[in-house]
Amino acid sequence: MPYIHIQSEADSRVLADDLSGLKRFALDCEAAGFHRYSDRLCLLQLTTPKATYIVDPLAFDPSDLLRGALEDPDVEIVMHGADYDLRLLDRDLGITLRGLFDTQIAATMLGLSALGLAALLAERFNVTLTKKYQRADWAERPLTDGMLDYAASDTRYLLELGDQVAAELATAGRTEWAFQECRALEASALAPKADSEPIDPVTRVKGASDLEPRQVHGIRVALAWRDEIARERDKAPFRVVGNDPLIEAVGMAPHRTEELLGLQGFPGGLARNEGGELIRRLRAIAELSDDQIVPYPRRPRGPARATPEVEAVADRLKAVRNSKADEIGMARGSLLSNAVIMEVAVRAPASLEELSTVDGMRTWKVGVAGEALLAALAK
Repeated sequence: MPYIHIQSEADSRVLADDLSGLKRFALDCEAAGFHRYSDRLCLLQLTTPKATYIVDPLAFDPSDLLRGALEDPDVEIVMHGADYDLRLLDRDLGITLRGLFDTQIAATMLGLSALGLAALLAERFNVTLTKKYQRADWAERPLTDGMLDYAASDTRYLLELGDQVAAELATAGRTEWAFQECRALEASALAPKADSEPIDPVTRVKGASDLEPRQVHGIRVALAWRDEIARERDKAPFRVVGNDPLIEAVGMAPHRTEELLGLQGFPGGLARNEGGELIRRLRAIAELSDDQIVPYPRRPRGPARATPEVEAVADRLKAVRNSKADEIGMARGSLLSNAVIMEVAVRAPASLEELSTVDGMRTWKVGVAGEALLAALAK
């Protein structure tokens, strides 16, 4: 099936006509976080019963074109593993997607062992998806024909796959299960992130916790230098220079750019053009007093460890979860995660109504395991 490449509002009229009155289509998104400083939305792929479209959101704003269909809960949007894409649509286009039917969720509810799109398509349609462009730079323009064809392949078979797994859900009596999980995914993807302290970048550097405070401070300064360059160039920081040569530069305390040129993995152009500023910043650390040095951050205290009594209750609940999951042929964590189990153990609900208020306890989960969980709690 060919695709229609939409790069302007004028191009989009054919898609607007196709979406008018449509009640079902497939959708996928591509972003550029692996190559670029920010993981912006770079491409949208849509497949309707008529055609496959590739929409370029870097060429024009498609939000008005797509908002009506994507925000209509009566229009089924077939996607696969939609969590990240839902966040992209909300952040970059201001679109709150409704009507999701996620084929990965459906596969999970069916207890299938293969959950990835490539595996499902290979098994069901004898279709092999190439891995060549999995880490392509989707912010690059112009996109090659190979990249566009790869992008289109992500939605070409989704409607047919959706038909198959929907029929299997109906046969298994699990349509409502998938419906509830899709609604929960829509809600969680748009939920505001809890406020938290900014992450100190040195905590992401392997071995930094074993270094002396002044060296830790130097790594933090070097990472900030790299981040400024990455932001200016719109490149992922590790593509400017890797952690290992940067840490080596901090350890050697260079005085001249020639010393940076001698470091394996330190790009020559970076050393010659921006290395002087890094050297200046690192040498300034020597002038700081000890109380001006910021050491490796202390680990924040985690939640209080559960009491032995609560742990014992959680073990009984896990046994119930495991038995019920095996009984219905589903991965244990897909029925109830250990985090939900622990929350149930801590709150010790006394009724199905109270149990249903625990975050993560969807109605279908209460129906499958609720009575047995309450019985385990009552022991």
